[in-house]
Amino acid sequence: MLWTILIALLAGAIIGPLARLVLPGRQNISLLMTVILGALGGVIGSWIYYTVTGVDDTGGIDWISFLIGIVVAAALILIYGAIRGRRV
Repeated sequence: MLWTILIALLAGAIIGPLARLVLPGRQNISLLMTVILGALGGVIGSWIYYTVTGVDDTGGIDWISFLIGIVVAAALILIYGAIRGRRV
């Protein structure tokens, strides 16, 4: 499980920017916050996948967990934007 968390955090550097790409409009947040929210989305996405399926090691890249991480990261970016407020 520790390995899964470390990989999910590393994937956050990819998941965060991908989540911003799928969102419409402009999100006025920094690159660091994007990576942090992407990492958090990756960890939560992996946890959701593991909880639902019970599979913690697929022997390769788990694309379903990756996609769940992108969706979770996009939701976190939207929540962060709503809490922070729309600043131009």
